[in-house]
Amino acid sequence: MSELAASIAGRLADVRGRIAAAAARAGRDAATVRLVAVSKTYSADHVRAAVAAGQHDFGENKVQEGLQKIAETTDSTIRWHVIGHLQSNKARKAAEAFHWIHAVDSVGLLMKIDEGAVAAGRRPRALVQVDLAGEATKFGASPDELPGIFARAADLHAVDLAGLMLLPPAVDDPNDARPWFRRLVALRDELLASGVPAARLGELSMGMSHDFEVAIEEGATIVRVGSAIFGERR
Repeated sequence: MSELAASIAGRLADVRGRIAAAAARAGRDAATVRLVAVSKTYSADHVRAAVAAGQHDFGENKVQEGLQKIAETTDSTIRWHVIGHLQSNKARKAAEAFHWIHAVDSVGLLMKIDEGAVAAGRRPRALVQVDLAGEATKFGASPDELPGIFARAADLHAVDLAGLMLLPPAVDDPNDARPWFRRLVALRDELLASGVPAARLGELSMGMSHDFEVAIEEGATIVRVGSAIFGERR
C-alpha cells in the first residue's frame, strides 16, 4: 500500500469511528448516515485511494472538476455528488453525470435539472439548499420559498427531490453550529406538517469536517467531509 493510500485509509477509519460514536450518542444507527468524501481540489489518485478503503460517495463543488474526475475513475463504482452552487447553464451537465445534486435553490434550477435528467435518461436525487442566515456570500432558498419549490416536485419527470441541505455560518466551536442544524430539522418538520410527502424530506445534508459530529447528533443523514479524510488542502 502506498503512503497516500495508507494515510487516507487511516483517516477514513477515524472519520467512520467518529460517525459511529456520534450516532450512538444520539441513539441512532450509524448506517443511517451517508458519508460523502469531498474530493474538490484533490486528485483522482486521492479518490482511488479512498475507493480502495471502501468509500463510495464523493462530492465535488464544481461540475467541470467533477466531470474530469468522473472520466478518470470510470473503473470504479462511485456515487458522485455535486455539492456546490450550481449555475443554471451547468444544470444539464450535472444531471447527466451526477447521482446527487445538493444545492437546488430555485424552481427554475430544479426544472432545468429535471429537463437534463430526462434527456440523459438519468434519475438523480436532489436536495434543496436552505439559506437560514441570509449571508450575502452564500446561496440557498429562503424558508418562505421552500413550499413553492416542493409544490413543483409533482411536475418532475426524472429528478427525485429527497430533502434539504444546509451550509451554516462559519464558527470556531462546532457546538455553535448546533442551533442552525436544529433550525433545519424544525423547518423539515414544518414542511412535513404542511403536507409535503415524507419521501421528499428524508435526507438532511448538513455537517462538514469541523462539525459533522454535532450535525449527526442533530439528525444529519448526509455529512460532507473533505480535509478530515484527504488532509489539509494546499
